[in-house]
Amino acid sequence: MSEKNDGANRDATKRSARERLQAEREREKTRDKRRRTLVVSAAVVGVLGLAAVVGLIAANTGKSGGADKAGPVVAPSGASGKDALAIRTGKDGAPSTLTVWEDFRCPACKSFEDNYRATVHDLEARGLLNVDYHIVTLIDGNMTGSGSLKAANAAACAQDAGKFPAYHDVLFQNQPEEVNDAYGKNARLLELAKKVDGLDTPAFRSCVEDGTHNSWVAKSHEAFRAGKFRGTPTVLLDGKDIFSDQANPLTPQKLKEQVEAAAKGAGQAPPSAGTPSATASAPGSGSGSRNRATPSATASGSAARTAPKGSATANPADASQD
Repeated sequence: MSEKNDGANRDATKRSARERLQAEREREKTRDKRRRTLVVSAAVVGVLGLAAVVGLIAANTGKSGGADKAGPVVAPSGASGKDALAIRTGKDGAPSTLTVWEDFRCPACKSFEDNYRATVHDLEARGLLNVDYHIVTLIDGNMTGSGSLKAANAAACAQDAGKFPAYHDVLFQNQPEEVNDAYGKNARLLELAKKVDGLDTPAFRSCVEDGTHNSWVAKSHEAFRAGKFRGTPTVLLDGKDIFSDQANPLTPQKLKEQVEAAAKGAGQAPPSAGTPSATASAPGSGSGSRNRATPSATASGSAARTAPKGSATANPADASQD
């Protein structure tokens, strides 16, 4: 009996041990399952959180501090060309058209304007040349800021007031350093408007402060990108790029000769510079017309990038690149 009892006790002990082991395995499985559930839940929460962050970043992509919301495309008064994206200056019926793509923050554009301003004004005043200005916002994208956009809108507002030519010149003559987004402040643009007689009006101020033409400027920049131009300034005479050929660089004299030759080819005898038709008020005087001449073939002001101060030519290689 004793041996039988001992065997029974051993069997009971073994069963008890197996049962405890089985119970422990079940508990471990339960713990593993709980851990997996927690890990999966945490992963889901993490993914959802990441998605929320990505969505927030995506929602804010392309937004700059203080940038005005896009509104309807409102072209300035008298805008012409495809989609009304050009502001034309000069006299009706001129035999040649100069197309200029430029940015009011672009140093190379300032160099072009400073060096060619007098020649362009003279050719316009003589009835030989129209200029189609297309304004872009390249520097805002490259250097950040909103000065290109706001200056372009202000120039379009000046066009509404019949003062674009004079205000256009004032903006380039007072252009800040490329890294200085001074034109991103409406107060500075309104201050410069005081340099143009009759421009600083409630209507002009409202147009500037409301960003009336911001969407029009954006559409102009889209056209610039679609045209795949090399940079700013891009200068075309009757559709031909005359500014980027470094082997035969453009000069004010060459521009004058080409425009006069085109006038003769069209059977129009070009009036001489200095005749009454070629003389008008100086830039910035507030005249609503671009038909005026300046006394010098070059204008004062710092040339852009590598173009030397006072140079008669602006180096095409200095054009701001996209």
